[in-house]
Amino acid sequence: MKKKYFNDAIIGNRKMIASFSKRGELLRLSYPTADYRQFIDFYETGVKINDSMLINLAKDMNNTYKQYYSDDTNVLNTEIENTYFNLSMKQEEFIPIKEEVLVRRYTFTNYNKIDLDVKFLINSKLFSNLNNMVGARICDNAMIQYSHDFAMATFSNMPIYSYQLNNVDENINSGIIRDKDYIAMSNHSAIAYDIGIIKPGESKVFNLYIYINKNYKVDILDDLIKEIDRTKEFNTLKLMMDTKNYWRKYVNKHDVLKIKDYGPIYNGRIQKILRRTILLFPLLVNEQTGGIIAALEVDEDKDYCGRYAYCWPRDAVTISQALDMVGMYKDADNFYNIFLKKTQSQNGMWEQRFYTDGRLAPCWGYQIDETASVVSGLYQHFKIKEFRLKERDIDFLKSNLHMCENAIEFLKKYVDNILGKDEEEEKVESKYSYLDRKQIYKHVSYDLWEMNEGIHLYSLSAIYSAFKAMESIYKELQRESKRFKLPQNFSELSEYKKMVKDYILENLVDERTNTLKRNTKDNNMDISMIGAITPFHVFEPEEKLVKNTVDKINLTLRTYTSGYLRFEHDDYRGGKNPWPISTLWMYIYYKLLGEEEEADKCFRFVIDTATELGLLAEQVDNEKMESNWVIGLGWSHAMFILSLGLEELKNRKID
Repeated sequence: MKKKYFNDAIIGNRKMIASFSKRGELLRLSYPTADYRQFIDFYETGVKINDSMLINLAKDMNNTYKQYYSDDTNVLNTEIENTYFNLSMKQEEFIPIKEEVLVRRYTFTNYNKIDLDVKFLINSKLFSNLNNMVGARICDNAMIQYSHDFAMATFSNMPIYSYQLNNVDENINSGIIRDKDYIAMSNHSAIAYDIGIIKPGESKVFNLYIYINKNYKVDILDDLIKEIDRTKEFNTLKLMMDTKNYWRKYVNKHDVLKIKDYGPIYNGRIQKILRRTILLFPLLVNEQTGGIIAALEVDEDKDYCGRYAYCWPRDAVTISQALDMVGMYKDADNFYNIFLKKTQSQNGMWEQRFYTDGRLAPCWGYQIDETASVVSGLYQHFKIKEFRLKERDIDFLKSNLHMCENAIEFLKKYVDNILGKDEEEEKVESKYSYLDRKQIYKHVSYDLWEMNEGIHLYSLSAIYSAFKAMESIYKELQRESKRFKLPQNFSELSEYKKMVKDYILENLVDERTNTLKRNTKDNNMDISMIGAITPFHVFEPEEKLVKNTVDKINLTLRTYTSGYLRFEHDDYRGGKNPWPISTLWMYIYYKLLGEEEEADKCFRFVIDTATELGLLAEQVDNEKMESNWVIGLGWSHAMFILSLGLEELKNRKID
């Protein structure tokens, strides 16, 4: 497999998502959801000019590059100029809103003094395995690479000039490919198009289409050919303009946040990140279920991580709050009303992560805050909509009441277990009783970062907030109708809140330094400790205990660039990289405290380290001040939106 760890640019609609390198190479193409599967091992394009060898568009030493989005759209432009032949190649990429096809529109312009004879080549290798082998055939002037489960067709409204379905590596670098067979068992094939002679000063346009069809129908070849023929009739220029207009209207509809004046330079950068975030969010959401992936995949072979294209309930709760802040209420509604109902276990908990269709994804641990975050996030969603839309969606609370109650019962059992209140029950149960689904609450929990097991401040703070939110949900329902009766155990919620906070004060405070501890095992500082202040409100920003903790965080986690690490002795991806998430968390804390200067340092760090396209990464190279891993991380963009909307959020914290 070709290694490709960075998605520099992302485009798509609600079903098909594509990512590209900063030089315009197509890296990934996902369909019919952003997390479904990865089809492409590699998909390279190149040109043969006059008698040259193949000039790889994304790699040639004589090429220069400029990449940008058309303003406020998911239409990507990569301008490539081959300085040896003085041939300019503008590559415009888009996926129409209502079509399941990637359109690549090329404009070739000859700035040379001689005629240029141009051939355009596509070198495509798809993933193939023992149970789903890929073959290829040339049919209807298209290269169809197919398996039992899907077919991917590459074609143009121009005829294919030549092709090679087998042993492509033998000839591809020469730019001359040929094959006697029209069908082959190979998953690596190539085709070429004759762009023709381009005279000095002349331009020619070439349209390339990539269509993917999951094999739902028996007569798949005929169905596919019909789609190919239909697509060839597209007015590509009009379709591109329609796509641009759709996204510009979408951005205008959701650009609703009031932004503090940071001066013309920073204001422009903030707007760029904000609008790119609005354009990114719908690409991460499964429109049918409300499931939200953390990011488009970057590491299919799990070389450095456990993969990213899954839905973590906890992460998605944060993203759903950001969706609310930019008016994407329907997506947030679907997350709670459909996805979370579909994925909750019978015992009331949520597992670590899921596919966006609701099926359980590969997991490596149990995390109690996944469950707790849902209850507090659900109530926040209700309050944001009430404030923004001036209406109380009480039906939302009613329809999700049972789900929340089940979660709360699970959280109670977890608290009882760590407090030792269920010792009598444990005596009569098997040593391995926690392996029963009903007993999972006894299993040791991972922390927010999924790297340390134990009892954690962040997790307990999330549980505290969940109990608080459940109290508020009951009160909202009672306020709406006097017929609604509070449950008999309503008072237990207050009791459990007190038990959780007492446990924190007794077990998660370092008495020597009067600082909070991240867990019961060590004194390593961890940015997630700020979760006890925001968003979970166990403590207030101005408390001495909190200020002491922040002082220690600044001594251990703040870098000279004003970016913040996650925690001490972090070894993930080297562990020396500040995270926008961590830094924005500190921004929010300082804003709540009223320390504007410190807050601005944090915010400017994040703005300064965004990519040129306005995307935020998971981590930042502290020396180069540029993105270092997982570009377009939903959690980073969500924290950015919540930071911009902080003044509004401050008025609606859960009390």
